[in-house]
Amino acid sequence: MSRIDETKDFLPTRIAILTVSDTRTIDDDKSGNTLVDRLTTAGHSLADRRIIPDERDQIADQLRTWCSDPDIDVVISTGGTGLTGRDVTVEAHRDVYEKEIDAFGTIFTIISMQKIGTSAVQSRATGGVANGTYLFALPGSPGACKDAWDEILAKQLDFRHRPCNFVEIFPRLDEHLRRK
Repeated sequence: MSRIDETKDFLPTRIAILTVSDTRTIDDDKSGNTLVDRLTTAGHSLADRRIIPDERDQIADQLRTWCSDPDIDVVISTGGTGLTGRDVTVEAHRDVYEKEIDAFGTIFTIISMQKIGTSAVQSRATGGVANGTYLFALPGSPGACKDAWDEILAKQLDFRHRPCNFVEIFPRLDEHLRRK
């Protein structure tokens, strides 16, 4: 089963947080604040933070900008993963992905089912990789952000996590670009 290998050093990652909302500001962005608190408490660094409206092109442009920044390893967005007409974060993420991490959404749904039952069916959390950067789209509720961080991301973004983790394969995420 999973465990932390205490013989290895913790390797902090540089994480950007994107809140997708037509109404939130930094002052009332509970989900963004939840993610910032958790990532910094874990020892990672906040590389950047933005709030942008529910506009597919703007979301995708921001994701691409961060994916081309060598000082950002991971992007976590919150908001816009539901089913309404304005919920376009998942589509924007998929516009950017080179590879989707299909099991991220599946595992998130399993965790959500334990907390909110069949209402978890309305979430479209997703994860992927682009230009050597991990991208994750989470629902806009603080509870969903806590669940995703505590149950998935805190472990997978910890180099010491065994049997495997996202950090240990950072150097290989863009190997297909170097082979050309």
